[in-house]
Amino acid sequence: MFRDEASIEVIAGKGGDGLVSFRREKYVPRGGPDGGDGGDGGSVVLVATSRESSLLRIGRQYRYTASKGRPGQTQRCHGRNGEDNVIEVPIGTQIFDKDRGNLLFDLAEDGARLVVAEGGRGGRGNIHFANSVRQVPRHATKGLEGERRLVRLELKIFADVGLVGLPNAGKSTFLSVVTAARPKVADYPFTTLDPQVGIAEIGTGRTMVIADLPGLIEGAAEGHGLGHRFLKHVERCRALLHLVDVSEHATTPAAEAFRTISAELAEFSPELAEKPRILVATKAEDESDEERIAELEAEAGQPALRLSSLRREGLGPVLGAAWGEVHPQETY
Repeated sequence: MFRDEASIEVIAGKGGDGLVSFRREKYVPRGGPDGGDGGDGGSVVLVATSRESSLLRIGRQYRYTASKGRPGQTQRCHGRNGEDNVIEVPIGTQIFDKDRGNLLFDLAEDGARLVVAEGGRGGRGNIHFANSVRQVPRHATKGLEGERRLVRLELKIFADVGLVGLPNAGKSTFLSVVTAARPKVADYPFTTLDPQVGIAEIGTGRTMVIADLPGLIEGAAEGHGLGHRFLKHVERCRALLHLVDVSEHATTPAAEAFRTISAELAEFSPELAEKPRILVATKAEDESDEERIAELEAEAGQPALRLSSLRREGLGPVLGAAWGEVHPQETY
C-alpha cells in the first residue's frame, strides 16, 4: 500500500542533570568538587533512503521519541548521552512544520539527514562553579528539555520520466513491458490506484527510472478523480511521456484526451506544463489508427511516436526519446 503524507509528533530527549559531588579519598583532606556534567538528550533524526518507497510504515506510529541523557557522575565523569531516534524515510520526502506550515527541509538525496528535534543540553556539574571565592560549590544545573514539535511529511517521488494520460491510456502496460515492475493491468478505468515505479535498462550499464501515475481526468487539478493526489509527483520528473490511446475502442477521442491532460497539468502548475513532454500514440496496431494519430498531432502541434506495448512495437524509439530528454549529452 502506498502513502505519501503523514503527520507525526517528534520529541527529543531531555538532557541529564549535572551532579553536585565532592571528592572523598583517604588522605586527601578538603577534596574539591568532582560532579560531572549530564549527558545530552538524544535527537530525532530523519534520513532519506532508497530502502523506503512510501510513508506507510512511518505513518502507522504517531509519536517518535529519543532517549534522555544520563545524569553526571562522580569523579568528573560525564553522563551518557541519550541515543538518537533515526527514522528512515523515502528519498524525496519534504518536512513541514505542521503549526507554521513552512518547509523545513527537502530530503532529496540518498543519505540526506535532518535533525527534526534536537536533544536538550546536559546540565553542568559543580566542577564548573568552583573558584577562588567559592571553593565548595553546592549547586549544579539541570538538563534542558529536548525539542518537541509536530511535523507533516509529504513525499514527492523522484523519477527520470513520468507517465501521464487518461485512465486506460496504456501506461501500466508500457511500464510492465519495459521494466521489472508489475503494476495491475485491466481493461477498466483507474486500474492504477497508487504510483508505480520501475527501472528500465537502456543499453549496457544505463538505467532510467520511470513512474506510472494514476490516470488523470478532467478537473483533476481541482481535486476530482484519483490522479489529483499524485500530480505533485509529476513535478519531480525530468521529462514526461504523454500517452494517448488512439485505438478505435478508446473511450475519449485522441485530440480531446490530449487537451484534457494538457489543461490539467497547466492548471496544477504552469511550470509543470512546460516540462519536456514526449507525445506517444498508444495501442497503435491498425492502419485505421493513422487518421486519429493525424488528428492528435494536429492538436498537439508535434509528432507522435507510435507504440504497441502488447506487440512490443515502438518501444525502442519511445525509450530513446525519453533518454534523450533526460540525458541530452548522451546518445541512446
